[in-house]
Amino acid sequence: MAWNLDSDRPIYAQLLERIQRQIVSGCYAPGDKLPSVRELAAEASVNPNTMQKAFAELERSGLIITRRTSGRFVTEDTQMIAQIRTSLAKEEIHSFLNRMRGLGYETQDIIRILEDEKQTEETERSAQA
Repeated sequence: MAWNLDSDRPIYAQLLERIQRQIVSGCYAPGDKLPSVRELAAEASVNPNTMQKAFAELERSGLIITRRTSGRFVTEDTQMIAQIRTSLAKEEIHSFLNRMRGLGYETQDIIRILEDEKQTEETERSAQA
């Protein structure tokens, strides 16, 4: 199934972000072998050269490593993965806060809404149990 990609941003950057998120979320664990460029390109319905560009950037960052005869693997540096995960989380939070402020909410209003939503989730979860 083709990956859902936006036409307003470079495709390779979106591929890079998606693979990066798959790594930090645990879909690919530290030390896991990644599918080949061709396999992932076919899955995403993109040109293999575009996928290769994303892989090259991930390798440059150190998140993946290439073993000449074995393929590409996720780094075993769990501290690096945790740092990238935290960085991505902070980006998501800043984006969320900016959108909420664009709706006219102040920080305390946002916190209250989040607390209310957390309470609702907890109530629904306990009702299902």
